[in-house]
Amino acid sequence: MSEPRTQDLSEPPADAPKPARGGKSSPTIYDIAKLAGVNPSTVSRALSKPGRVSAKTQKLIEDAAAQLEYRVNPFARALPTGRTNTLALIVADITNPTFFGIIRGAEATATARDYTMMLAESAESPDTELTAARRMLATVDGIILASPRMEDTRILELAREKPVVVINRQVEGVPSVVPDVNKGIGEAVRNLAANGHRKIAYVAGPPQSWMTARRWEGVKAACEWSHLECVQLPSTKPTVDGGRQVARDVVASGATAVMTYNDLLAIGLMQELQAAGMQVPDQISIVGFDDIFGADFTTPALTTIRSPMTDCGTEAATLLLDLLHGGGEAVPALQVETELVLRGSSGRLLAS
Repeated sequence: MSEPRTQDLSEPPADAPKPARGGKSSPTIYDIAKLAGVNPSTVSRALSKPGRVSAKTQKLIEDAAAQLEYRVNPFARALPTGRTNTLALIVADITNPTFFGIIRGAEATATARDYTMMLAESAESPDTELTAARRMLATVDGIILASPRMEDTRILELAREKPVVVINRQVEGVPSVVPDVNKGIGEAVRNLAANGHRKIAYVAGPPQSWMTARRWEGVKAACEWSHLECVQLPSTKPTVDGGRQVARDVVASGATAVMTYNDLLAIGLMQELQAAGMQVPDQISIVGFDDIFGADFTTPALTTIRSPMTDCGTEAATLLLDLLHGGGEAVPALQVETELVLRGSSGRLLAS
């Protein structure tokens, strides 16, 4: 008489799901179906389109999925739908506080509509920006480009493959969110004129920046209206160090007031001029742009033109999601207002 066959409890049963790499089991819809006592097709409907099964069955399946620690693979879900519920956001410089608000606004809007946001930066390089965008195209539903540096033709090529929205840039045929710089610049120039300044220097941003050209046009127009002289000075990079490097050119220009492409340039310029013994604002007034976090940490606190960057991120993500879900026609260019924030770095010019 043969002995009854026993099972080695140290080994998993033959029908147990195979472990994934690393030894951890990866549950499937078939595991959920077995635990819930329903068909795999019912599980698929319940997880992909809630509401297609009864409330009782839905809860049964959700409880089983939670017990098995099941996680939906967005890329597997994308096979039949073509959607990953993922958006891409590419910024010009992730270390620049200007982009913090854009990131927060876009991410919060995406999350509220059950989307995930992927973030990349171009480090101010058009080539890096294009490479990042092309790599992300296959895994995202749409792209937001914040202050893009690539040429219009490249942006249009991307827009032909997936929906694209740009911030701080206008490209014909592509939806955009752009701060209206003229209001804030006009307020700043009128204030400087009222405080006795007769010549303003504008420290420009990167040559490939669309926005630096718009800001210079705004400065020129406002100075012409207020009968002031203005001059544009190039910077090596839109950073604090770039602001320090342009200080000698600012002094040589003879300007008594300076407006810069961004706050980082203004902060670096202020530091260098103060180190050289110049009094801010008694001898020279400095006005930045964007009102980044920390703009009021300087001594004196930085006068700046505030751009509502969080609103830009929110509006850009909303535009993109509306395009994806057929929420209406694309708005060619959505403008948000800028405003002057007066602090201690600008004021009345004292006679020398």
